Amino acid sequence: MYKKLKTTIEELKKRFDEMPSDRKKLLSDVADFIKQELKESETVKLNFICTHNSRRSHLAQIWAQTAAEHYDIENVETYSGGTEATAFNPRAVAAVERAGFDVENSGGDNPKYSVRFSDNAEPMICFSKTFDDPVNPDKDFAAIMTCSDADENCPFVPGATYRKSITYRDPKEADGTDREKETYDERCRQIGTEMFYMMSRANI
Repeated sequence: MYKKLKTTIEELKKRFDEMPSDRKKLLSDVADFIKQELKESETVKLNFICTHNSRRSHLAQIWAQTAAEHYDIENVETYSGGTEATAFNPRAVAAVERAGFDVENSGGDNPKYSVRFSDNAEPMICFSKTFDDPVNPDKDFAAIMTCSDADENCPFVPGATYRKSITYRDPKEADGTDREKETYDERCRQIGTEMFYMMSRANI
């Protein structure tokens, strides 16, 4: 993994002890699902879902895949989607870059970003889409709801065999303020910390 990203990851892991017990329980539940799925099938698929697939769901997808790689958990595939498609927000993309990922932008109204944690790894292709987009799994996957709006407005996710609500505050609330960069970086790191904790439990 890239040097800067390795440093960020070590900082995230130091935050495990600061996590509230209720969050640890939610994440451990998903970790148990991952472990069970890996015993019973070849691949575990996690689809992180929020309303616009523009911020939180992408951050969770990217960090979860990176954490699986870090903890040598094979056959984990991460995805993201929304109840509607917009675009991967540039502010969230910038936070991912500041964390140490390499990001390439294809351009356009809804760019396809190639996100890498290492030159030797296949890129994660990130763009805004609905949760049932053809690039996402249509059966035998876990639906992880990362925002309360999507959780409430999408009570049924077709094809999901497991569902868990792990919601985050939308960094969008700081758009256009002097706290914008700080808020996006903190949300990026919060999600990163929790995805790394989740995968650390899946690796036990």
